[in-house]
Amino acid sequence: MALLPVVLFLTAVLLPSFPTEGKDPSFTALITTQTQVQREIVNKHNELRKSVSPPASNMLKMEWSREVTANAQKWANKCTLEHSDPNERKTSTKCGENLYMSSDPTAWSDAIQSWFDEHHNFVYGSGPKSASAIVGHYTQLVWYSSFRVGCGIAYCPNQESLKYYYVCQYCPAGNNVSKKNTPYQQGAPCGSCPNDCDNGLCTNTCEYEDLLSNCDSLKKTAGCQHELLKEKCKATCLCEGKIY
Repeated sequence: MALLPVVLFLTAVLLPSFPTEGKDPSFTALITTQTQVQREIVNKHNELRKSVSPPASNMLKMEWSREVTANAQKWANKCTLEHSDPNERKTSTKCGENLYMSSDPTAWSDAIQSWFDEHHNFVYGSGPKSASAIVGHYTQLVWYSSFRVGCGIAYCPNQESLKYYYVCQYCPAGNNVSKKNTPYQQGAPCGSCPNDCDNGLCTNTCEYEDLLSNCDSLKKTAGCQHELLKEKCKATCLCEGKIY
């Protein structure tokens, strides 16, 4: 049977019937509560993040998150084949999301690869090669500061053909509109983290995010004791020496 995959993405700047258990052993093998599945997903993401061209100096190493996984699985179970509301996937930071739908069970590595393959439509520093080019899955996957990943899958019998629904969520969210053409900093691998490097990926992660675009200048003028910065500029104020 020929596969019919569909993928969707959400830019970070920015009811259905319930699923049933898939009887197909191929589906059961994809359920993300299994350690080997989690390992496959994380390893595939990190393999691809290391392989970007041009190379990245500040690419963080991804790690599995139970909290993010719970949100992703909860959304997958709704079988909408649409994106979740940003508030439904928020953790301590905003989180991005990639979706994949297929008529048959597809290996997680293949679904993730399909997102990455959008790099053929993308030029670093310029953006999409054409107005119609889809690149948002790729840019979220390789967004330098997204380091927590969690994924879920559901079998959706209510759907006519695309019955297998894959959801991965990424925190902090990528695809910031002002940086979408440069999803990472170009340079030698680990050039931005020489003392915190693991096989070409940075490990000096930051659990916070800035909610304002001018936090650096605000820190210089007002200082991090200012209430505004305490609330809106946590990464700038609490993550010195880390990548965010």
